[in-house]
Amino acid sequence: MTYISFLSDYGSRFLDGTLVTAEQFICSLALATVLAHGFGLMLFSRNMAVKTVAVIYVEFFRGTSLLVQLFWLFYVLPLFGVTLDPFLTGFLAVGLNIGAYGAQLVQGAIKSVPRGQWEAAYALSMSVSKRMRRIIIPQAVVIMLPAWGNLVIELLKSTALVALIAVPDLMFEAKQMNSSTYLSTWTFGTALIIYYVFARFFVTPTMRSLERFMARRMGRA
Repeated sequence: MTYISFLSDYGSRFLDGTLVTAEQFICSLALATVLAHGFGLMLFSRNMAVKTVAVIYVEFFRGTSLLVQLFWLFYVLPLFGVTLDPFLTGFLAVGLNIGAYGAQLVQGAIKSVPRGQWEAAYALSMSVSKRMRRIIIPQAVVIMLPAWGNLVIELLKSTALVALIAVPDLMFEAKQMNSSTYLSTWTFGTALIIYYVFARFFVTPTMRSLERFMARRMGRA
């Protein structure tokens, strides 16, 4: 069988798997973004209970394996009467894990905003929420975006693990095709190319465009 005929026979399955991977990526990214910003801000709270919750979340999900978290959500929660759909479990695990890393990015970026900006906002008698919303966070976003781009790439690669709980993503379809054809080079080679194209021609340009947009908004470009 030539590679062309292989793609002709199995191309639709690669496409179906890629669409599921894209859905997992988008859902995981949305969840991770919300969690990262929420818990990243909570790390600055003067309320010890709030700050402790954020620290526990970050330390737990950053300090344990994503694979174990995925299996725990899928196989252990049903023992407590909570059964989640595989698709939901997949992006929940990835989002929770990457969100913990993102929270520290948010914390670091906010700390990196020059002290003079904090003092200027304070001198204008802005409330804390207004100060953060209009002065500090926009500048922190510009600072964190390059590192955030790397985190998004990591998130995309992490979605391949959801195949282990039978989510029919790109990796799941590749494993199924490999089991039936034994054409490992073409099967996983095609999956490799698709992941690379996704990261190189969709994720990276999008993040670079966002960096340029935010830099222009802040008058830095």
